[in-house]
Amino acid sequence: MNPNEMKKQSGFIEFLGETFEEFGLIDARRMFGGYGIYHDGIMFGLVENDTLYLKADEKTEKLFESKGLTQFQYSRAGKIVKMSYYRAPEEIYDDREKAATWARRAYEAAQNRGIKKEKQKK
Repeated sequence: MNPNEMKKQSGFIEFLGETFEEFGLIDARRMFGGYGIYHDGIMFGLVENDTLYLKADEKTEKLFESKGLTQFQYSRAGKIVKMSYYRAPEEIYDDREKAATWARRAYEAAQNRGIKKEKQKK
């Protein structure tokens, strides 16, 4: 990623800190040309090209889809790989309460995913 893109991306990440201030502190970690968005050590979002995607699970993916929000996907070895993250609704950028609500949903989905993985290991 060139320095101008990094600077632009960093500004968006800083903006997300403000967007989620009612939810709590977030941390952004570089990953694969984008960022993972974390709260209390759990990744609940990701950013790619200044676009925020939030973690979804069986309970929340229909909510994302009902709003016409697209699923995060990328190409690997000529195949499309879809992840359980959906584009965040635009409304969160202007309404801190809605941002906190969506962040909590994503955080809970990420926590539930971790619990399922633990149960599968046993």
